[in-house]
Amino acid sequence: MIKVGIVGSTGRMGEYLIKNVLEDDALELAILHVFDELKVSVPKSVIITNSMEEVLKESDVVIDFSAPIATQDLCENALKNPTPLVIATTGFNEHQQNLLLEASKEMPILYSSNMSAGIALLKQLVEQVSATLRDFDIEIVEQHHRYKVDAPSGTALTLGEFAAKGRGLELDKVRISGRDGQIGARSKDEIAVMALRGGDIVGRHTVGFYGDGEFLELNHTATSRETFSKGAIRASKWIVDKESGFYTINDCLGI
Repeated sequence: MIKVGIVGSTGRMGEYLIKNVLEDDALELAILHVFDELKVSVPKSVIITNSMEEVLKESDVVIDFSAPIATQDLCENALKNPTPLVIATTGFNEHQQNLLLEASKEMPILYSSNMSAGIALLKQLVEQVSATLRDFDIEIVEQHHRYKVDAPSGTALTLGEFAAKGRGLELDKVRISGRDGQIGARSKDEIAVMALRGGDIVGRHTVGFYGDGEFLELNHTATSRETFSKGAIRASKWIVDKESGFYTINDCLGI
């Protein structure tokens, strides 16, 4: 049995992760890191703690759906006690991104802003279409529930990176995230990444390629958060025996 620790167990994804780990015969829910009150019942054998050090000590693999500062704490402690990590937190600053890369030299880390198989494939399609339809304008729109705290979503930014990669561009140099007033005509290389927030939308991402006389839109819609929790569990089983390195969900899926 693979002993699983969860960071972010009291968050919106925590309930699904706990449920799905408990349902999996190959996994043992060993320990939960909590920020506040745990809202679901778990077996008495499960350790509940606010210590990252203890989470790492008791786990064969740690799944992290939390907040950037918590992931930073996890990685800093993991450098002292290397443990396979599956990280799905978004909204990292540059220091935190570099910390993930530094930690991956000491342990296997699988990071993805979205753990769904559909998004993994969509990234590849976006890069291919971007390279092929080079004269088409690229616009990305993401929609999420009212409680999401970062914008644009990490997934939308990742899709933007793959769109830019298809044309040999750097997203940071061509991305815009809003338009207002007399802004002038759209520039050729511009990639817009727009965010909508409302209701209980789990997640919807649209990458549009707009040309003269035609346009193509690639869409992905998540209808359940279990899409992401089950994807993270698949990743945890895959990474637990891997060599140190930085991996993505595409590596896990072999695409």
